Amino acid sequence: MILTEIPQDKLFDVRELPCSTKHPLILQRWDSLPVGDYFVLVNGHDPKPLRYQIEAEYGQETLGWDYLVQSQEAVAVKVIKKAASTRTQPEAPASYGCQH
Repeated sequence: MILTEIPQDKLFDVRELPCSTKHPLILQRWDSLPVGDYFVLVNGHDPKPLRYQIEAEYGQETLGWDYLVQSQEAVAVKVIKKAASTRTQPEAPASYGCQH
């Protein structure tokens, strides 16, 4: 999968964002996503802690998580909202799981 094949409005590249703002912005995008829709998250490392956070706070059944690119330069994940969700726990601190 080449990132240039993905519609620009679906790409959410957070590689240049400060760690302290990544998770809140990604969760904001997740919250506004309609059921059945997706965005492609591009990060500098595997955002696995974010996956765990979404599953814990919204439920595993709500999340589709498909790796499209895994390289040393970037990781791209198709994040799909599979079901309606509401946060079941308070939001974790902004630096939750952030490595960069």
